[in-house]
Amino acid sequence: MLLNISKLQKSFGTNIILEDVTFILEKREKAALVGVNGAGKTSVFRLLSGEWEVDSGSVVKTAGIKIGYLQQMAEFASNKTLFEELDSVFDGVKILEANIRKLEKDMAGYSGSALEEAMTKYSRLTAEFESINGYSTDSRLKGVLKGLGFSEDQWSQKISSLSGGQQTRASLGKLLLQAPDLLLLDEPTNHLDIESIIWLEEYLKEYSGGILIISHDRFFLDRVTGKTIELENKRTEVYNGNYSFYAKYKSINREIAIKHYFEQQKEIKRQEKIIATFKARGTEKDQKRARSRQKFLEKMEKKELPESLPDQMRLMLTPKIETGYDVLEAEDLSMRFTGKETLFKGVSFSIKKGDKVALIGPNGIGKTTLLKIIIGEYKSLSGDIREGVHLRIGYYDQASQKLSEDKTIFQELADTYPKLTNTEIRNILAAFLFTGDDVFKEINLLSGGERGRVSLAKIMLGGANFLILDEPTNHLDLFSKEILEEALRDFPGTVLYISHDRYFINSTATKILELHATGVTEYLGNYDYYIQKKADLSTDKASSVLSKSGSQKNEWQQKKEEEAAARKLEARKKRLEEAISKIELMIESYESQLALDEIGRDPVAAAEIFTKKTDREEELLKLYDDYAML
Repeated sequence: MLLNISKLQKSFGTNIILEDVTFILEKREKAALVGVNGAGKTSVFRLLSGEWEVDSGSVVKTAGIKIGYLQQMAEFASNKTLFEELDSVFDGVKILEANIRKLEKDMAGYSGSALEEAMTKYSRLTAEFESINGYSTDSRLKGVLKGLGFSEDQWSQKISSLSGGQQTRASLGKLLLQAPDLLLLDEPTNHLDIESIIWLEEYLKEYSGGILIISHDRFFLDRVTGKTIELENKRTEVYNGNYSFYAKYKSINREIAIKHYFEQQKEIKRQEKIIATFKARGTEKDQKRARSRQKFLEKMEKKELPESLPDQMRLMLTPKIETGYDVLEAEDLSMRFTGKETLFKGVSFSIKKGDKVALIGPNGIGKTTLLKIIIGEYKSLSGDIREGVHLRIGYYDQASQKLSEDKTIFQELADTYPKLTNTEIRNILAAFLFTGDDVFKEINLLSGGERGRVSLAKIMLGGANFLILDEPTNHLDLFSKEILEEALRDFPGTVLYISHDRYFINSTATKILELHATGVTEYLGNYDYYIQKKADLSTDKASSVLSKSGSQKNEWQQKKEEEAAARKLEARKKRLEEAISKIELMIESYESQLALDEIGRDPVAAAEIFTKKTDREEELLKLYDDYAML
């Protein structure tokens, strides 16, 4: 067991944040903490990490447990480069290695009990070094940097020069390398592209410690977690399955809870009626029976009626005018910014009326740039964009929202769409997580995520027939994502969007455009279809005939295998060099001992050292042979 949380409570003044948080997390268990925005999920993390103090309840942790906490926007105050910052995780390993190397040199001058003591220490230190995978620190560091999407030219950049999202990724990388017993990850996929998210999934599935995750990425939760802890109404409910399991059984459990509530209420009324009858009779015996049943009722654990679910909200998007069948055609687009390398070239595709198109690709490939070329904000280096008739674009850019700073959220929508009623505005804002008095917040007081949601609400109501959306789900909770998904599926117009949310893509896309440096690849389906076609293409390429001499692997696959083989060879070479160096030092130490007078006068000791030296020399010859074969 890593954690045993029981009836945890937290308040600030009269504001109760958490009332009954109860769950257990076992070693190596991966669990999701889910709930609507504002439910208190991050508050739970702050309590578990020690950032906040618990008011009441118990938090039992395994003795000596190390907890690593990734916040949503984690920033470094560091003058180091990215590589140096993450490499600092291994400072202790490097000190240990330096001590081993020093001991190897010092042993050459030792003899007798001093040498024996040094050899014992040497064995202990090398065993410790191997147990913490000391020889693999460099490969682990580079693997994490590459896996999280950092290009090699970014490794030498100062941490302070990185963007907020890049610093959060760096913080995640450092945390993974530190390998604490328990990882608390608050939205770990927010700043990752799909390729990096897939890498992180595999890394976390094999992680040897426990993990508790807050995430709105349902696909990610399904792949990584096996337990779901729901935080609702300041209390927790545990489901022993992934997110899809939770989503299925939550409604079933709710129906059961409602049934049990009304059954208990029926029983309570029956008992109260019996008590009233006993009291009315007036005999001492009946009074005693009444008191007995009254005590029974008072001690009964009363079941609570589950709170009403939010009304099934729908967001209806209606274009003011319809486009023709041909909405947009891009031909041979290329783009390069001054002084930079070409982002992409040879980009050609067409979008038809009603298409719901997901634009995917690794971070930095130019997805947002391509959208800005389409809307006319950027001019492409070459190629053409041809728009269909009656095209009316609604563009959402998460990084740049055009809002009136002196207005409230409600005023922003009311002034933009004066024909909407107050109820309609409130319903629309509720779909984007603004309820109650939140709608009267001033724009200039909003966070970046809140501003993004206001902008998205405005664009959705603008009557556009072609929606172009850059990461529309980044600041939405699961409930709002589902509302948006349904709205886009039912939208009679056309949609082109960038998203790293594979569940969202799966739910809405009818076409996927995968952008790469030399063009786009089109897949006529959702994310599941894309994955299947990628797998089919990989299999087809691996089995295709590429030369008259017979079947051989395709050039791409062969190149990848050659690169992997080269990395494997280099790692093998490095291990052999380290082993040779280690044994050579040992042989030098034995030779130094044999040259000592006291050893020369002790035939037994000399024979023992000579035997060890001979064994090491044979071992060294074998290593030389292995090295020569590389």
